[in-house]
Amino acid sequence: MPTRARERLLDTAEELFYAQGVRAVGVEQILTVSKVGRASFYRHFPGKDDLVVAVLERRDRRWREWLAERVAAHGGGPLAVFDALAERFARADFRGCAFINTMVEAADPAGAAHRVAAGHKDRVTGYVESLLTAAGHPRAAALAPQLVMLMDGAIVTALRERSTVPALRARAVAETLMGAAGEPAAP
Repeated sequence: MPTRARERLLDTAEELFYAQGVRAVGVEQILTVSKVGRASFYRHFPGKDDLVVAVLERRDRRWREWLAERVAAHGGGPLAVFDALAERFARADFRGCAFINTMVEAADPAGAAHRVAAGHKDRVTGYVESLLTAAGHPRAAALAPQLVMLMDGAIVTALRERSTVPALRARAVAETLMGAAGEPAAP
């Protein structure tokens, strides 16, 4: 019977990295919590950096699936991303954005973890652009990075304030930006 060691390592590392930070969590702690042996760890990952990358790649897929699901539940328009974020901010285990947190910790922009985190932000920007395009916004490509910047700012502010209010404020700013571009804001 398979031990699911790789999945246990990924699950454990994702939880610990998000709660404590990538730098603060060592391989020993991951092995202890996951109950996976050292040899098994190294069969799956050449080192901690490779585990960090694998965690981020998996989290990227899961987070974007979650976002699309929640945006659809909130009406599917571009402003619904902020409603989805408000849900996230309300969770007791909210610790900010795993990708922003990783980029802060992995200061070398040429590093693999930093590149994966930046790639996540690029994919989120593409998703927001697709929402703007579907809503018929004529400046979707220009507005998408601005809305993602508002999303990132709301995430950091929500972490500081421990509140869902930053998502509502960012939504209001996004609505203004969309309207200023000559197109009424869609829900």
